[in-house]
Parts: sequence; C-alpha cells; structure tokens
Amino acid sequence: MADSTDTPGSAPPSSAERQRISRDHFDTLAALLDESTFRRVTSLGIGPGWNCWEAGAGGASVPNWLARRVGLAGRVLASDIDTAALELAADPPIEVRRHDLTVDPPPGADFDFVHARLVLEHLSDPSAALMTMVSALRARGWLLVEAADPKLQPLACPDEVGPRQALANKLRSAVWELMDQRSDLSLGRTLPRLFRDAGLADVDAEVSFSLSGPAARRMQHTLVTVVRPALVAAGAATEHEIDQHLADLGAEDLDIALFPVVAAWGRRKDMT
Repeated sequence: MADSTDTPGSAPPSSAERQRISRDHFDTLAALLDESTFRRVTSLGIGPGWNCWEAGAGGASVPNWLARRVGLAGRVLASDIDTAALELAADPPIEVRRHDLTVDPPPGADFDFVHARLVLEHLSDPSAALMTMVSALRARGWLLVEAADPKLQPLACPDEVGPRQALANKLRSAVWELMDQRSDLSLGRTLPRLFRDAGLADVDAEVSFSLSGPAARRMQHTLVTVVRPALVAAGAATEHEIDQHLADLGAEDLDIALFPVVAAWGRRKDMT
C-alpha cells in the first residue's frame, strides 16, 4: 500500500526522509504479512535449487527469506520499478533488477516459483501483468499472488464501541474513497477467476487480516498520513480530527484491523 510520512505539512519530504519513510513502510508490511506469506510458500514445497522471481518486491524481506530456502543451488530474482530499497537490503546472492510488470517482457521462462504481493491492485492492467508472470513459469511452476481487497471488510475498527473507533472508521472510509480513484480495491476476490482464465491449474485461495496489534496501528498511521492533505482538501476530515486519530493510535487498547489480503495460488499446466 501507500508510503507514509510523520509530518502533515505541505512541504515535500527530503530524499533522506523519503528513504526513511520507505524503509519504515516495508518494515511494517513485513511485520504484518511475512508470516502468512512464508507459510503459503512453504506449503507449495519450496526447497533447495528452486528458481524464484519476486515481482514488484518493494522491500527485501521476502527475497531474503526465499534465498535462504533455495540455497546456493537456487536463484532468487527480485525486481521492481524502483530498486533502491532492494539494493540496500537484499542479501547476496539475490539478483536485483529493474522491471516494470506493465510493459517489460518476463525475465525468463523457467521459474519454479513467481510471487507478487500488494502489486497487481495498483496496476492499470493487472490481467496483463498476471500473464507476464504466468509466462515466466516453467511447466508445473507455481504462481502466488497476494492482493489487498479492502472492500471485503472496509472498517478500521469492526468493533466500533466508542468515539475513537468511530473516528478511525470515518477516516479509513475516506482513505479508501481516495485510493479507489487509482487502485482496484476489490481486485483480490477476483484472483481465483483470473488464475483460471490464465490457464493455471490447482487454483486455490484464502483471505486473511489481523484485528489488532502495533503493526496494524502503524499501517493505519501510514494510510492516514500519506493522504492527509487530500483528506482535508476534500472536506473528508479536519486537521483536528486527523491529529486526534493519530494520537489515538498510540493507545494499545485501540484495536485496528488490517485491510483484508487475498492470496491465490496455482501452477502452470504441463505443456507436454
């Protein structure tokens, strides 16, 4: 999802601040999502010698984990439009490459495993990007895609028991309304159909999201602060409401839910 900043002012952040924001954002995503991602990849049988492509990687936590699983006999390619975070954090022997899923051809056709997380829902043509990943698979290779689907459960606080929770839900709803203008916030639920349309076999899927915890509160901080100027300009929230909500997020008893993430997986059919 979107990057964040801790300052609501109109002045753009410096280059160093943007780098810090990006690192914090990827660290938060790793804390929230890595355990589920690793469980799913493990269930697909990843092991030594596998050839893996992490598409739209963003941060390095998943490529680094994949590299440990496949060992020196395997290969991990981590790609993104912006590779700055990968180049700083990826451990050798991971190969880092700039790649745009929307326009660039696949970086090969012999991958045992291809993975993308929180990528397709932000692209103008997710079906084309999906086909790029499918075409990179060898026969019987696995594709795993994880996509946010906030509209499956749009509330920040499903347990709305007071004014703090009501304010959180008001701001979360406003954030989704703004983000829906440039992202497909209901893409996740379509992944099983898109996988079958792409010719994949053994397709399965699940949806998950956390209901509480410090990482979920940090992600809510990200979602609100990154669009703060737009929220105020649209009249969706006042500066006072936003300040109050960001202060509320410091309380451990405010249970903030993460947006639902749909994971779908399938394997390329044997082409013989």
